[in-house]
Amino acid sequence: MNEETIKVKNLSKYFGSIKAVDNISFEVKEAEVFGFLGPNGAGKTTTINILCGLLKPTFGEAFVNGFNVLSHPKEVRASIGIIFQDPSLDERLTAYENLNFHGMVYHMPKKLRKIRIREVLDMVGLYSRKDYIVRTFSGGMKRRLEIARGLMHSPKILFLDEPTLGLDPQTRQHIWDYILDLSSREKITIFFTTHYMDEAEVCQRVAIIDYGQIIALDSPRGLEDKFGLNSLNEVFLKLTGRDIREEEADSKEILQILRRRKLR
Repeated sequence: MNEETIKVKNLSKYFGSIKAVDNISFEVKEAEVFGFLGPNGAGKTTTINILCGLLKPTFGEAFVNGFNVLSHPKEVRASIGIIFQDPSLDERLTAYENLNFHGMVYHMPKKLRKIRIREVLDMVGLYSRKDYIVRTFSGGMKRRLEIARGLMHSPKILFLDEPTLGLDPQTRQHIWDYILDLSSREKITIFFTTHYMDEAEVCQRVAIIDYGQIIALDSPRGLEDKFGLNSLNEVFLKLTGRDIREEEADSKEILQILRRRKLR
């Protein structure tokens, strides 16, 4: 865990008068499990979209796997896997067909696609369901299949935006068992957002963003000790308050359009 796979310096993104991301800087190391936390509308998803080469920053720089996200977005996207908050599988196809299509999009040779489909479905425990239509899958199975799809092209970084949103506690635990084992075994950097503070406890480090600015960055235990509190949840509420937040309409609409485009 020596090299940085993500480097962000003075990064900003404005939507009109809205400062969705406001002059943030941080680094993420190779094979690190890094949590990016914040209330609704704090700038989490905007930051992920910039790092994935899907959205251009207004100011500042970001490098992912050594590639500048502004000047080399295709190279960035080829080197990462993305699992968005909203489901994006084609439920009319089988699990195998979904993964095969993803491999074709990434120009993977047919022989390699076949090998890799077996590998990633085994990783998430779905190989026996490879020929099942996805609409017959449970929510947890679909999420595991999305993780498998994100791994098809052997990315160095896996971005997950609320990966267990809406899942029951047992399924959430299974999903995290897969993710953490994956990071340890294949040395993949995990960058994720979540509203479940117990999930963020598994991170080596977490950054808390609010109103577009990073207001804390340390290990979960380091943050608890710094503020003299007993849990990351208490730290989060102390720093961000207890008021319910709503997403800004402008940025939400733009991000929905970007997600519908998908990766090409």
